[in-house]
Amino acid sequence: MTGYGQKSAQLSTGAKIHIELRSVNSRFLDIAFRLPEELRGAEAAMRQSITQALRRGKIDCRATFEAPQSTPALPDPATAAPLLAAEAALRGMAPHLTPLSVGEVLRFIGGAQEEHADAAEIAQITGQALDQALAALIKARAQEGDRLRALLLDRIDQIAQHAARARAIVPLAVERQQARFTARWEEALSALTGLETSAETLNERRLQEAASFAIRIDVAEELDRLQAHLQTLRDLLDQGGELGKRLDFLIQELHREANTLGSKSAALELSEISLELKVLIEQMREQVQNIE
Repeated sequence: MTGYGQKSAQLSTGAKIHIELRSVNSRFLDIAFRLPEELRGAEAAMRQSITQALRRGKIDCRATFEAPQSTPALPDPATAAPLLAAEAALRGMAPHLTPLSVGEVLRFIGGAQEEHADAAEIAQITGQALDQALAALIKARAQEGDRLRALLLDRIDQIAQHAARARAIVPLAVERQQARFTARWEEALSALTGLETSAETLNERRLQEAASFAIRIDVAEELDRLQAHLQTLRDLLDQGGELGKRLDFLIQELHREANTLGSKSAALELSEISLELKVLIEQMREQVQNIE
């Protein structure tokens, strides 16, 4: 599912860490990191935290590290005095020498000192920032999950409506096909001559074949299973939790029943309904792959 989460944190040195998490749809969990050198040591722990929190999605984790601007410390006159005295002596011997700049003086006496953050503190603050960014991402994904749930329920309702239409058509379709079968049977018999089989035996055989044909084209069982799968889907969506794999399986079963309905269709209306079902089921399959 798609989502976004971000968090900034500050170290005791004044350095700032900013973490952004972006999630897009993916059937599996795929994590990509873009970290500055200062946070490379925390990558393994960050990956573990994300893996524990998420099950699916392509996750892009980006972080920045902004070091504080160093403020030069004012030199201690007692420390600078020997350096300045040495400079004066040298200039006395060589007046053409360039005077020392302030930066050079500070560098020589160690006035400009940069404070570095402790590695343990970086790991701790980074982990805390990541946890809060993950919480924001999970909240956004939950909102996306609510939208997907509404979409799936809508498709379930549409499939149920098509199944109800098919159920109403089936008896009439079977009756029409039986009538066609009987007409063809009688037409074939009328073309035969010299049969020794009695008319009564032939009629019994005709009834048996017609009944067998009706069973082969009757899709009532497929519609019953389709309806049962739809109810299971509704129950799972109401239940919540990690549903991805179970939903995947049920979508496959729905597709199987829709295929059987199409292959056994004895009427154009049923073939059209089978196609409509496949379109709706495919729409569901694409969305279900994004659900944990």
